[in-house]
Amino acid sequence: MSSRDNIQVPPELRPINRSGVDVPTSVDASAVDPAYIGEPGEYPFTRGIFPDGYQGRLWTIRQYSGFGTAEESNARYKFLLGKGQTGLSVALDLPTQCGLDPTHPMARPEIGKVGVSLSNLSEAEILFDGLDLSKISTSFTINGTAAIIYAMYLAVADKQGVPRSKLTGTIQNDILKEYVARGTWIFPVKPSMRLIADSILYSNDVSPRFNPISIAGAHVRDAGATAAEEMAYTLANGLAYVDELRERGGDVEKFAKRLSFFFYVHMDFFEEIAKFRAGRRLWAKLMKERYGVQDPKAQHFRFGVVCGGSSLVAPQPYNNVVRVAVETMAAVFGGAQSIFTCAFDEAFQIPTEFSAELAVRTQQIIAYESGIGRTVDPLGGSYFLEEHTNRMEEKIVQVMDEIEAYGGVTRAIEEGWIQLRLAERGLERKLDTDSGHNVIVGQNHFKKANEEIKVGEVFTLDPTVAQRALEKFQRVLDTRNQAAVDTSLGKLAAASAKDRENVMPYLVECCHAYATVGEMVACLKKEWGEFKEPVNL
Repeated sequence: MSSRDNIQVPPELRPINRSGVDVPTSVDASAVDPAYIGEPGEYPFTRGIFPDGYQGRLWTIRQYSGFGTAEESNARYKFLLGKGQTGLSVALDLPTQCGLDPTHPMARPEIGKVGVSLSNLSEAEILFDGLDLSKISTSFTINGTAAIIYAMYLAVADKQGVPRSKLTGTIQNDILKEYVARGTWIFPVKPSMRLIADSILYSNDVSPRFNPISIAGAHVRDAGATAAEEMAYTLANGLAYVDELRERGGDVEKFAKRLSFFFYVHMDFFEEIAKFRAGRRLWAKLMKERYGVQDPKAQHFRFGVVCGGSSLVAPQPYNNVVRVAVETMAAVFGGAQSIFTCAFDEAFQIPTEFSAELAVRTQQIIAYESGIGRTVDPLGGSYFLEEHTNRMEEKIVQVMDEIEAYGGVTRAIEEGWIQLRLAERGLERKLDTDSGHNVIVGQNHFKKANEEIKVGEVFTLDPTVAQRALEKFQRVLDTRNQAAVDTSLGKLAAASAKDRENVMPYLVECCHAYATVGEMVACLKKEWGEFKEPVNL
């Protein structure tokens, strides 16, 4: 060992209790109740929603990607698809997420930096150029402007001549967690819920294979929530959306089939597996017992995951390859339908082609070499895992009951109650990490003195991205039919002023007229206003 090494071995390597769920240390056969666990593909779906697991169909292999201009992102998509990726996961830049056109003063410094700039239909046409949307599943991580981006995707399909009924994919569209975890909100809670209901009901009719919402626990987890809280907040948000849709006259037996969920996988292997099994079982029971849902497909808890996120660290970055592999195995054992694996360098830069390809290869090795998917729920029936799943479910229900007792998820968000809880949990996690109680190899333990972060390749963002985006944006403004834009925006304004008018057809019309994201958002803001954070935050 080099004298430069400063290996700090903790006196105790007991895993900390992250979720407040007592991890079973001694269990017996009483933990395994065959009637409660069920069989794979059968209610309550503890062991998975498909009887043949991954034998019938592998999970969708995605990589979250998008940067700079639509041309650069299109090239990255084609590169990843050529390496075996089976679905797209589109990253949008902050101006697009916040409903700002590239010309907005607040937008200019952020154009194309954390995702692709997608300000109008022209950019979307470039983004998906040469890609057959009838054969590719596309996921969008977008929330405040989700309905607009979904409308834009429909318009691209129309331009390509692809029937909307053939479109598959997901739009995140979960605004409730934006208020508590990410902050890319635009409108107040009530009109935001209305907009989400509009998009789901419209999608059920015109693109029935597309998932119009992915109810996301991922961001509340990264904000500080424990595994049990992540699932509890997510299911509570899901119930709020169900109630909103039912109030709008939606048929739960129909729309529930297209509800999907989205999570981060963190570095606690069995806890994550138990989290997914408990969430899947609990959602099925809620659908059946609370809403009387009888169709098994409408009881299904379908979810995608990110392996990486805040569990990745910059020191000793190649360790992240191991972390992502462990988390991917937990996702597979947990029964995920879609997985994207973070690249090892995402803790400090946009992935390079090398790191992005390695992330794809991680999934492929687990899918095709490990043998994990050759049997359905191979850990099912384990005394330890079943007891852990039971205890996780109890904790999730406890947190959901606390939210309900407070007055429901909407009130808890509007008054900042959930935000404060997340802030407390985030502080606890940081203190545990800073103190070394939560062991992060290479960051707070097993470090090397004077270590520098070294990677083989460094991603460099083209400094001309912003200028090129602005030039293209201006060309659209100069060449579009302004009368058509004005007409479409006028129709959108009129529809937004009516409580029960679905605005989606008008958003699609605006996209076809090459109205911009900023123009559509400004039109809706005039009628709906903007969300203001609770004063106690």
